[in-house]
Amino acid sequence: MAGGLKAGFVRLMDYLQDPQHVARFQRICGVRETEPRDRLRNGAPSARHGDVQNGGGDATRRRPESGRGNGAAGENGQVLDKDGIEAQGSAVKPLRRNSLTGDLGQEFIIDNKFLFYLFTLGTELGNELFYISFFPFFMWNVDAYVSRRLVVVWVLVMYLGQCTKDVIRWPRPASPPVVKVEMFYNSEYSMPSTHAMSGTAIPLSLFLLTYRRWEYPMLLGLSLAISWCVLVCSSRIYMGMHSILDIIAGFLFSLLILLVFSPALEIIDTFNRTHPYAPLLIISLHVGLGLFSFTLDTWSTSRGDTAQILGSGAGIALASHINYHLGLLPDPPASMLPLQPPSVTLSLIGLCLLRFLLGVIILLATRAVMKALTIPLVCWLFGIPSNDVRKARQHMEVELPYRYIVYGTVGINALFLVPFLFAYVGLL
Repeated sequence: MAGGLKAGFVRLMDYLQDPQHVARFQRICGVRETEPRDRLRNGAPSARHGDVQNGGGDATRRRPESGRGNGAAGENGQVLDKDGIEAQGSAVKPLRRNSLTGDLGQEFIIDNKFLFYLFTLGTELGNELFYISFFPFFMWNVDAYVSRRLVVVWVLVMYLGQCTKDVIRWPRPASPPVVKVEMFYNSEYSMPSTHAMSGTAIPLSLFLLTYRRWEYPMLLGLSLAISWCVLVCSSRIYMGMHSILDIIAGFLFSLLILLVFSPALEIIDTFNRTHPYAPLLIISLHVGLGLFSFTLDTWSTSRGDTAQILGSGAGIALASHINYHLGLLPDPPASMLPLQPPSVTLSLIGLCLLRFLLGVIILLATRAVMKALTIPLVCWLFGIPSNDVRKARQHMEVELPYRYIVYGTVGINALFLVPFLFAYVGLL
């Protein structure tokens, strides 16, 4: 009996991990190959970055080539799909090259531009650009209380997810049959999907932290959280980055982390803000977690991402301690709850945008200055050549302190320095 259940479970796992399901979902959503892969294996040339052109900004087409060559272009230069039929959609390349190898990836055909842009938005909800925009905006314009706790959830989920990837070490879905719409994370491991984890934890935590603290319809908040989660999770399958099993595992793992750590958020936040030894523990804990993660596998961009997340989380936690003792961004008393959302006016929108733009400029300037100072300094301290920055950062002695110092400073400035300056000039 037990053996039969185990065999059935293994078959289910193999079924959910099958890349054919990913390829089928991509075809349903209008993503197709431009070239037959078996010809590429035999040495036929593929579409190169310099071989594409376009009059608009959202699609690229192959230049006319003599003959049929590799079967990707017809006699008049039209784009053909993998069966040699003229493509009706737009042939495009992945938006970003592979973060580790620099590989540009293969052209693919987009038949449904709406879904392409929708799922591109969905996958960006789990990328760095979103985090460095969303968290500061929420801190400066909405609720610092919620943002502090949301950052704690984000650090926990991303750290545990990335470490789990490095322990399991499952590769990305095979291509073929999957079309790699995204290449940036293609050299990293696949199980579980950290996009699915953050895409579950962030909106669900946002709903749980704001409901009854702010007055809004429960159905609206829950619908937005579910839509956010579904969009991010499905976008990773569309991009060819994860199997169905990766997504389900990321979703369930995220729920488990929230179930375990959500009751502790009050304790963690209170400790970070009020305990006299909080700064020492914050720094030592985050550095220790980073050192542990660097021992799990060889260098890759995910090591740097993990250190960056930990550094940002440490900076935010330290800033919350500073703010508490200076009385900056105080939490409203319980008597004021639930909070009423302000009326949306042009002046309010302008004020929020002004805070955001000025704050982002300060954070970008902080990042640029600290990066320019930190990498040469750390390379000098450890005797590592700094003429090739990319190669130098493959050393843990460089990458770990660089990420911690730079993004720890960015985190401190996001929650302390920027609000302090806003209060000084009357923008808070």
